[in-house]
Amino acid sequence: MRVGILVGVLVMVVFTAVVTTGTVTKVVTDQQEAQANGISKTSCDAAIGPTQPGQGDQGAVDAGKLDEEQRGIVSLVISLGKQRTLAPRAWQVAIQAGMTESGLHNLNYGDRDSLGIFQMRPSMNWGTAAQVTDPPYAINKFFDVLLAVPGWEGMRPGAAAQAVERSGFPDRYHKWEPMAATLVQNLGQIVDVIGCGKGIGALVPPSQAAATAIQFALGEQGKPYVWGATGPNSYDCSGLMLRAYESAGVILPRVSRDQYKAGAMLPVRDAQPGDLVFLATDTSNPATIHHVAMYLGDGKIVEAQQTGVPVHTRPFSFDENELMAQAVRPGV
Repeated sequence: MRVGILVGVLVMVVFTAVVTTGTVTKVVTDQQEAQANGISKTSCDAAIGPTQPGQGDQGAVDAGKLDEEQRGIVSLVISLGKQRTLAPRAWQVAIQAGMTESGLHNLNYGDRDSLGIFQMRPSMNWGTAAQVTDPPYAINKFFDVLLAVPGWEGMRPGAAAQAVERSGFPDRYHKWEPMAATLVQNLGQIVDVIGCGKGIGALVPPSQAAATAIQFALGEQGKPYVWGATGPNSYDCSGLMLRAYESAGVILPRVSRDQYKAGAMLPVRDAQPGDLVFLATDTSNPATIHHVAMYLGDGKIVEAQQTGVPVHTRPFSFDENELMAQAVRPGV
């Protein structure tokens, strides 16, 4: 049975606009708002890190290739997940499993007696043939089994999908992680699928505090630089770092020279997302530090740079002039 008719032309238009332009018209921006909307987000596990697009624009490219039935099934997964107040990560697991097992089609055939979106087998007590080819039943059944998997929230989404499906090819579910994350974040109107802050390239923050600080700093982009300002409407360089880490429960000194002493030092080339990097007129003398920024990984920083330049991200090199040889990891 085709399920595209369940969502109609309106969903197709909205889906296309969101995926092709990357514009999210309404997003859940934090845990409190998510809970207020009846959406239960997972907690962060820094060992796993945020769900990453990971392959440039591949997630959006793959999402843009979905046909009407596939889009309808994705919409139904998200809708049922929201109705059950399941974590967005659960939606992602289901989308990855469905894409792997059936290409997100409601198949009336499969290996042996496998049927439907998730290729459930009636002979293995998944339900009757009529049930497992009924999309709402199949999706809810998938969710039921997923929720019974111990520790599924802390697994990589593809590994959680494998725990439900028990495939002979356990690694194949990972292929669709970028696409599933794109769909959940855009069509599902969710920012930060796993709860660790925005994904930054292929790297992940070393702690929850760093992830929270990154999320805060990125959220302040576009606000003006004002010397001495500490928010909420404008910032200077150290003011932005102060408030970013304050949002994570880590208190930093007010000025950049003192922030240089406010955490564990490590070689700047070993900096991880969330670590602070510093510029000084004399790199042998910390008393001459005049600027601080937050390293994002993948050759990028976020900073409040100077008058006339709003808070922004920019490319960053460890060979930059005036860069101090040590980075600082606040809260350690």
